[in-house]
Amino acid sequence: MSEEQREKEEQQVKEDEEDKTDTNLQPGGDAEEQPPEVDREPGSNREGLLQAGRSTTDVLETVEEAESQADMPDEHLREPQGRENVENSTATVKVVLVPEGHVMTAAFAIGLSIQELKVHLAAELRVPAEVLQISLDGRVVEDQKSLMELGVQPHGSTRMEMSSADPTTHPLRPLRPPEHDNMPDVITVRVQTGEDMFQEVVVEIERPPQQKAYLGGYRHRLTGVQYHHAAVQTLPKRRPDRGVVVFSRNTQTVKLKSQAQQCPVNASTQMTGIGCYVSCMNDKLVSPGSYITADEYHDTRLNAVIVLQSFARRWLARQEVNRLKRDRDRRLAWLELQETRRREEKEEQLRDRRQRWMSPQRREDFNLLYQALEKWRCEEEEQINCSLRGAERKAALCSLLEQETQLIAAIGRHRIAVQDINYDKTVRNFLDKSAAPHQWRAADGGLIEMDSPHTIRARQLRDLYNSTSLSTVSQEQRLHVLMTLKHTVMEHKCQLTRDMVDLIDREVDLMTRGVKAASLEGLRRRISTLFLQYIKTPAFNPEVAKLLKVPQNPSQLKNNMFLCRGCNRYLHSADFKPSASAEHQSRCRDCTRLDNIARSRHDFSCYKHILRRLRADEQRLNQEAKIPFLLQEEDLRYLVEVVWASCSALHGSKDLYSLVFVRWNRQKDWSPWNCILLSKEETSAHLEVEDVHKAYDATFIRRIEHKHTLARRHFSQMAVMAEYLDPHLSAALGNHLVSKPVTMATGRPTIATSPASAH
Repeated sequence: MSEEQREKEEQQVKEDEEDKTDTNLQPGGDAEEQPPEVDREPGSNREGLLQAGRSTTDVLETVEEAESQADMPDEHLREPQGRENVENSTATVKVVLVPEGHVMTAAFAIGLSIQELKVHLAAELRVPAEVLQISLDGRVVEDQKSLMELGVQPHGSTRMEMSSADPTTHPLRPLRPPEHDNMPDVITVRVQTGEDMFQEVVVEIERPPQQKAYLGGYRHRLTGVQYHHAAVQTLPKRRPDRGVVVFSRNTQTVKLKSQAQQCPVNASTQMTGIGCYVSCMNDKLVSPGSYITADEYHDTRLNAVIVLQSFARRWLARQEVNRLKRDRDRRLAWLELQETRRREEKEEQLRDRRQRWMSPQRREDFNLLYQALEKWRCEEEEQINCSLRGAERKAALCSLLEQETQLIAAIGRHRIAVQDINYDKTVRNFLDKSAAPHQWRAADGGLIEMDSPHTIRARQLRDLYNSTSLSTVSQEQRLHVLMTLKHTVMEHKCQLTRDMVDLIDREVDLMTRGVKAASLEGLRRRISTLFLQYIKTPAFNPEVAKLLKVPQNPSQLKNNMFLCRGCNRYLHSADFKPSASAEHQSRCRDCTRLDNIARSRHDFSCYKHILRRLRADEQRLNQEAKIPFLLQEEDLRYLVEVVWASCSALHGSKDLYSLVFVRWNRQKDWSPWNCILLSKEETSAHLEVEDVHKAYDATFIRRIEHKHTLARRHFSQMAVMAEYLDPHLSAALGNHLVSKPVTMATGRPTIATSPASAH
């Protein structure tokens, strides 16, 4: 190739590059880069790649430029213009992602630096460029070096490894796995540049950023092969205008027309006649049958219908019988299930009562024991009075009294042991509540917990108290716990802490002298008691202030304080048991419980069970029900024993554990004058009754209404219950109402006070 031709080619290349500067820039150029599209897949927007829209002429010019540069002498290559042309040449770069092993293939200009290559790959992988490390032959490549400096030839290929400096936060994964594509990233195309001259050009495959739309298709009727319509990027070829409207609505419109026509062909039947013979070989002889009258025909049809109806009715009857059998089986199964459930409930009640008798744990369990003791005493006393007289009777009564005293003492000893166990449980629960973190519900329904300095302090004191209360520890562990306790309480100077420090020093001194642990049990209990008092002091443990019953503000002691007539103490209103049968309770809970144990010895557990179920049922039917929550166990006991005689109104069942109160009239709220006492089996049937006057006879209704009148007369004397009475019924009962105080089961009248003192 002559020198003049080379100069012309260089001048042509320079002019083409100036024309393409604004439209087809390579990575590393001086013009402003186009911002990458975030939603495109890797390979769809690569900087430094050959542009997909470059024409075949540009590719040929690049090839000729590379050939001219290869034929030029060394001094021409060192010129700035020649070096720039070489740097713009491309090469295939295969980047292996370590440690996944994915390969990314792309074409880059060999004049690009490693830093620019990292920026491009970081945009492809959506990771920061600072965490990328590129290695060649096992050595990390510097960022300022270019591909040409690393020995990459124009239109050649190289293989590099790329890893992440922070694989945990920024792992290297291609956004589109290679198995999703069947086409490679880069292909080599052989282009004819002249006669018998070919040049291999590296071409990058750009994938579409979205899936092609499904445009339908058709199926071959004979072969069954399906053909889909394909979407193309080029616009359809426009058809030449013929000057005639081809597509018109008139060609797609059908005009209907109705017209009657006569058939042009006449048909006739030929018979044998004079001069005409018609063969009768194929004729059939038809003989007439018996004539059937209309009545006979209708009778036949009626008989057939009767037969069909009999079979159909038989089938329907069988279906009905089968349905009745299924209903009967379901009914019997349901009855058996209900009987099994009632039997299991009864057995569970007996087991529970037996367990409460054998090992009582609560106050109600001890009331049950005292009731059994009173029942046994009454039976023995009645037997003695009926069978003995004189001195023998007195001796038997003294023996009975001695036995009763021994039984009461045994129950008391067991109660003291249970109180000790319950005291430890109460202390543990109290310490756990004070050390519990603050909790609340978030907007998404999750539970959020937060620890404050006060809860952390309470948790530390709780753990220290648990360590102090342990008895099975070694001497070294006990000394360590005592030293920790001593340093904890010495933070505050008061008489309580000084007493605790003295006791701790005394125990340490006795332990060093070799005193046995059994001899130190009382001293250790005193230390635990004083430390519990230390924990319950809000000045040392602020978190317990909200759990103490006694308010810390003395001004609050003036509110809701009442005098107990039994123990002559001023107590808070919570220590008195509310009741609708009296406007003011004169005795506290402890005095009432002690009087019940000493005198009447009643067990209110069955009435508490009835009242609990009544409240649950009414709360489910009416959220604003008030009367069931005003009544207490004593009121319900009067209603069951006095008004309803402790038996069911229908069948007279006397099992108190199976009796429940329900509404007499379903449309009205429950009240003592709108209720009926039934067993659990009778309740479901009564609740299905819509109108009681149609379901029950007049005698039964009058008996129930009489009981309602007794209940209304009794509860109308209570101020809190009188406001729920019907004013018309109250006026009708005006002549029957008395101003006497309500007589309780103990035989003592309650003390009526002003309504302002009720609580």
